[in-house]
Amino acid sequence: MGMHFFLALAAAAPPAAPPAGGAALGQVAGMTAAVTLFTAALLWLGLGHRSGRVAALGRAADALGRLTGLPAWAALPLALSGSSLLLAVIGLYWDVSLHIDQGRDPGPLANPAHYFILVGLYGIFAAGFLAIALPRERPATTAVRIAPDWHAPVGGLLMAACASFALLGFPLDDVSHRLFGQDVTLWGPTHLMMLGGAALTLIAALVLLAEARLALRAQVTSPEGGRSRLPHGETPVAPTETPLAARLRRLRVIAACGGTLAGLSIFQGEFDYGVPQFSMLFHPLLIAFAAALALVLARTLIGRGGALAAVAFFLVLRGALALLVGAGFGETVPHFPPYVAEALLVEAAALAMGAGAIRSFRFGALAGALIATLGVPAEWAWSHVWMPLPWPAHILPEAIALALPVAIAGGVLGAFVAGGLRLDAALVGRPRAWAAAGASLLTVAGAVAFLLPTSAPTGAHARIALRTVQAGGGPGEATRTVAATIRFEPPSAVAHAEWLTVTAWQGRGRLVVDRLRPLGGGAYATTRPIPIGGGWKAMIRLNRGRDLAAIPLALPADAAIPVPAVPARALATRAFQPDRHVLQRERKRDVPAYLWGLAGLVVLGITSALLLVLGWGLVRLARRGGAPARPDPQPAAAVPPRVLTHA
Repeated sequence: MGMHFFLALAAAAPPAAPPAGGAALGQVAGMTAAVTLFTAALLWLGLGHRSGRVAALGRAADALGRLTGLPAWAALPLALSGSSLLLAVIGLYWDVSLHIDQGRDPGPLANPAHYFILVGLYGIFAAGFLAIALPRERPATTAVRIAPDWHAPVGGLLMAACASFALLGFPLDDVSHRLFGQDVTLWGPTHLMMLGGAALTLIAALVLLAEARLALRAQVTSPEGGRSRLPHGETPVAPTETPLAARLRRLRVIAACGGTLAGLSIFQGEFDYGVPQFSMLFHPLLIAFAAALALVLARTLIGRGGALAAVAFFLVLRGALALLVGAGFGETVPHFPPYVAEALLVEAAALAMGAGAIRSFRFGALAGALIATLGVPAEWAWSHVWMPLPWPAHILPEAIALALPVAIAGGVLGAFVAGGLRLDAALVGRPRAWAAAGASLLTVAGAVAFLLPTSAPTGAHARIALRTVQAGGGPGEATRTVAATIRFEPPSAVAHAEWLTVTAWQGRGRLVVDRLRPLGGGAYATTRPIPIGGGWKAMIRLNRGRDLAAIPLALPADAAIPVPAVPARALATRAFQPDRHVLQRERKRDVPAYLWGLAGLVVLGITSALLLVLGWGLVRLARRGGAPARPDPQPAAAVPPRVLTHA
């Protein structure tokens, strides 16, 4: 029903031309009204259930609880959040491909992928709210009292917080467009809010699943016998877990860990498509961090083979998304790293350390170190098999050096999250655990800050010769395709570049990323026809160390920004510019620096608050979940309660 409402709005008022700033006020009003209506319906459903006036919600939750073997207050939210997250991920990759191939949106309601993202993220928020509203009695020892007769599971609170964080990115994104112009890229601060919030909901789902297991165990150990008296809205269960229920639980954890790997890999998206706006060294760093955090988490929670199982889920998910976006929607295909080598390294580290030792920060640090030193070279080899921008061999030493502290930090964070989910209060409930997690986050932030500054080479230019290969088609298509011969002066400006390409995009056709072929003496040639004219934006792009620069070949006029056309000439001499001036023409250049800084601090503050809330939730889960305190250092034989693990 909500989807039809949004589609009707889109059809009713499409903008005349793609705007370069915020959405039209009519569309903002329509979206606000729709969200308000859905929220009112959600509140009526949840509060009506609690008061006894609405029975449908309890019946649906009970039925799903009987089917899954979980308490009803967890079964329905987990099912809703999983399906909603899948919907949001489909929308995300479709949306990125649409922007790459089509350019700016005519309006936020004219982009079909936005409905998938909005409905998916709102569905996750609804799942969190329902997890809070469904229990009529205290659902688990970890629950938080929010009213005299109302206790909410921590997982539901965290899920609602993560989804709210992601949804907040939408209005902030519109404000950002009005202040700074559109950033038709993945790595905008508000875009990262949406992505990060969605990815972190999987941690919240694991917390909710752990609380459900605690509730089932409490029923088994009830003094009234094998089965305790259950309040309305909870599912009767057998005193012992059936083999089917155990397999379903294992599959849920595998899916959540594999989904966490997929969620963290979203941040590599610009490299997956071949249009990154930052240094290539970000790519190995991001891969190492995602692998270390998610695979340490998977191996610790699932047990032997857990890292490989999570990677298998990731590969099935990302392979299906690539087929859907490429073959189904007809847009540019997103590539992805396989992570198989990293999973094998994590499994090897676990076998070497033994069962007792892997439940520690030492395991996370060792796994991260192996991923950085051996996994990064494996991904270098894969980049030459199936990546738009293969990594040159000369970056490997620096890539490993930068990835090493980041991967160790990721492994420590993975161990911290796993410790909370395993109810290991001795590991995560002490100040030094918070210090380790905080230091890890600061390490990642420091590496990102180190790589962010870029510049354009001064005094460097290119002599460009274009030759028509084929005349273009009808309206909206390229007027022609060309071959280019380019001589760079001085030649040293592009020597040993991380990438040197001609990129053409946003022309209502699939992205073209052509790696230039060296001819010698600073001369290079294209290897495939480059579309120009129509809406196509064609440019030379360079990344060499700190240099990140571009030279336009042919750019259309854009009255909404406004900017004039850069014509394609048979012979032209043009200088390098900062890459963002060409790649992101929509961004305003006259915005005061303090405004950029203030916007960044707002996003950083909100993000920090969410991370603190997640940390609080994991520590509360461990402390209130019944894990006995242990002396430190931990004896090898001492094993904490394994709520989410294979045994």
